[in-house]
Amino acid sequence: MADDKKKPSFLADLFAPVGGFGVTFATMFRKLETEEYPEEKRPTQPRYHGRHQLNRHADGLEKCVGCELCAWACPADAILVEGASNDDSDGGTGRFSPGERYGRVYQINYLRCIFCGLCIEACPTRALTMTNFYELADNNRADLIFTKEQLLAPLAEGMLPAPHPMVEGLEERDYYQGKVVRATPEQEAWVTEHDAQPEDGLAPSGDPVEGVDTVTTRQVGRDTTEAVRR
Repeated sequence: MADDKKKPSFLADLFAPVGGFGVTFATMFRKLETEEYPEEKRPTQPRYHGRHQLNRHADGLEKCVGCELCAWACPADAILVEGASNDDSDGGTGRFSPGERYGRVYQINYLRCIFCGLCIEACPTRALTMTNFYELADNNRADLIFTKEQLLAPLAEGMLPAPHPMVEGLEERDYYQGKVVRATPEQEAWVTEHDAQPEDGLAPSGDPVEGVDTVTTRQVGRDTTEAVRR
């Protein structure tokens, strides 16, 4: 049988080797947009999954109740939580959260974390959220295990460093219903009397101290300043 297929022309055979470079030639002289990182940093999306943050109530008490649900939900086993009971008695450790318990130890291993956000979904008190901070590279593996002091949100206006009592006359549920707007004079007097010390890296006012880097991030439409201990 005769071969019905047409043979390629001489010109087709001549230009076939360079045909694969068509895309290269088409984009060779096109102006490309280059990201000048880290000199120029593009803002992330508002719901970007970056470094975690442990949030506080409006008077400074911690939202974390040490339930460990975030650790159970983590598929990479990157979170370690050890809860403890709040002790308001004389000589006790004091109150760190409005709940029965609080997170005494809280660590996130960013060598394991895959930033999936499942821990955020599991948290029943919205104590754990994710910021837009993503520059977590380091030359020391131990420094990529963040502790509670590094993850806690800084003290904002109207907040007092824990431990201190709850707002007088309010219960735990009142905190989550937004009835607490700031620390009361009674709480301020208690902190002054007991000389409560703020968390590592923060001054009594909540401002970062010397030797601690600060990173301004954007979390779900609001600006926050985080203290990051190097």
